[in-house]
Amino acid sequence: MPQEIAMLASVFGQVPGLLDEFRKHFTVHLMNKPELFDPEAARRVRAIATSGGVGADASVYDRFPAAEIVASFGVGYDQVDVAEAERRGLKVTNTPGVLTEDVADLAIALLLAVSRDIVVGDAHARSGDWAAKGPMPLKRKVSGKRAGIVGLGGIGQDIARRAAAFNMDIAWTGPRPKPDQPYEYVPDPVALAERSDVLFVSCVGGPETRHLVNTQVLKALGPEGILVNVSRGSVVDEDALIAALRADGLYGAGLDVFENEPEIPQALKDDRRVVLHPHHASGTTETRRAMGLLVLDNLRAHFDGRPLPTPVVG
Repeated sequence: MPQEIAMLASVFGQVPGLLDEFRKHFTVHLMNKPELFDPEAARRVRAIATSGGVGADASVYDRFPAAEIVASFGVGYDQVDVAEAERRGLKVTNTPGVLTEDVADLAIALLLAVSRDIVVGDAHARSGDWAAKGPMPLKRKVSGKRAGIVGLGGIGQDIARRAAAFNMDIAWTGPRPKPDQPYEYVPDPVALAERSDVLFVSCVGGPETRHLVNTQVLKALGPEGILVNVSRGSVVDEDALIAALRADGLYGAGLDVFENEPEIPQALKDDRRVVLHPHHASGTTETRRAMGLLVLDNLRAHFDGRPLPTPVVG
């Protein structure tokens, strides 16, 4: 009999053919909505497949008493209670590496969208304003600017490589230097923002980085600065960001993530200097399939008694 797994995130069903791949190896119970929860099946489930956004905590673990592993779809796992999982002897995995290119691509796309006002420009052309009112105002160049990167992990490094192609002067901040990296290390986020025209946020989420980008950082970035966040909404103090924009303390922002997503403050929705994206940086068919297959690889490795490809715990 195949092992039984519970899928708590709808993302597995969004990738064409992905559920079929899982069903070749496991009995799959879709429990991504409360009304789909099956208490009898839950008692038999030996693996929990979730996502970085949905996560899993003690209440989830309680509902699946036979579970041995939590496999999360996504690189970030701040919504997974890893400490509680470890206390209960549960293994935890994530899907790093396979999504870094897409996230870095979107970070650069958001920078271009804000600097060149691409969203407003599209509306200007479609609405007939170009013909009726003439050219739109001049915007900002991207090439040759100074880029600061908060968090130089895999995603941050891919952002740096793309920024280098735009001849940008690159520096970064993080908990500790990385001698193998060619970019300038600035230990203080405020100092990094002060020497940057654009600040990319690509660090991990969680309590350690909550509101790392705060009033002081935004003030240092200044009225000509652009903030791009492809990390976690919790890293940026949203109230401070709104206040900075209202005071014309920033040129603009490109945001893929939000503090209380999917809810977005109306002040950000109303600000044309802000380009919004619905936490979809890895949202390509190719990458989402690769992420799903990595979840599958971790689950198969666990039940085959092999080393986990991408363990967080275990």
